[in-house]
Amino acid sequence: MSGEDILSTISLCMIVKDEEKVLERCLDSVKKCVDEIIIIDTGSRDRTREIAKRYTEKVYEFVWQDDFAAARNEAFSRAEMDYCMWLDADDVVTKENREKLAALKEGLDGDTDMVMMKYAVSEDADGRVLFSYYRERLIRNGRGFLWEGRVHEAIVPSGKILYSDIVITHRKMEAGDGERNLRIYERMLQEGEALSGRSLFYYGRELMAHRRYPDAVRTLEEFLDGDGWAENKIEACLNLADCFFAAGQQNEGARALLRSFLFGNPRGEACFRLGRYFQEQDRWKQAIFWYETALEAKPEAENGGFIRWDYYGYLPEINLCVCYDRLGDTKRAYEYHLRARQHRPEAQEVRWNEEYFQKKGMDEPIETAGHMIQ
Repeated sequence: MSGEDILSTISLCMIVKDEEKVLERCLDSVKKCVDEIIIIDTGSRDRTREIAKRYTEKVYEFVWQDDFAAARNEAFSRAEMDYCMWLDADDVVTKENREKLAALKEGLDGDTDMVMMKYAVSEDADGRVLFSYYRERLIRNGRGFLWEGRVHEAIVPSGKILYSDIVITHRKMEAGDGERNLRIYERMLQEGEALSGRSLFYYGRELMAHRRYPDAVRTLEEFLDGDGWAENKIEACLNLADCFFAAGQQNEGARALLRSFLFGNPRGEACFRLGRYFQEQDRWKQAIFWYETALEAKPEAENGGFIRWDYYGYLPEINLCVCYDRLGDTKRAYEYHLRARQHRPEAQEVRWNEEYFQKKGMDEPIETAGHMIQ
């Protein structure tokens, strides 16, 4: 597709169930950006279908099969526009990102197979993104792309891929069915279905979330011993560490964090947790090394992994403040306090530290505040 007068078109494809509290918010945020809205309802008992029909006539019932990929593929199969876009009902597109999406539609050419957008799944009270990762968000219609995975479904990125600065924001209003994903995985196993590497990874995470730590460790180890995406391998090591730490096996937890370095550059998440491992033993110099390494680490967002942004800034800084103070280096501790305060001025820990340093007569900014301390 080319030419100044040609605009790419988008089919919004959604699967929903009992989303009356959030669906209107979602559709209002995106309706002017898309050219078609397709809603697949998997068994709502509330006003979801009624709300959906205010925005589109293309509302279809689909018998739920414990298979998210099947439902999403059904939605995509009905799309008639150039690109398919998916959202969950508790997602929103902010004004700034609607403008970016409109500009993207003007600039897309027909050779682009997939557009990756950042998915902001957690924010603080001020709207600052805490946790995000890239997802395949716009997919070229008619080129055979299919969703895979009964749970944590995905389309394998391929073809000509464009990384966009558009952010889709996930704003959940209430907890969903916390047992559903684990129930589906265990039904798959009971039916003799072999789990793919990706499914093993997410099954291990579900076991961890349900505090079934020995089962989670076995599953994550099985995943790590097989084939899999490097970013999932890194995350699996972090999850293994969480399981070991929760079980009181601190040294095994540290080894799991170090193991993550086999699959990619050291990430802030792993380095920070190694800092905590040493800090909890009052080994201040080793803790400082790992916290400062976390600050030097670069979030590799376009690799597609999970990014927890505080591990690259605020959290190492607030803990470096503590470590340097314990070593008697009050000046450097105060420098890191000022750094942490820039990130989270309203945090309770920052306020406590502010009072602490004021009692020491250190209540004026110093020359190095706001800069990386080498």
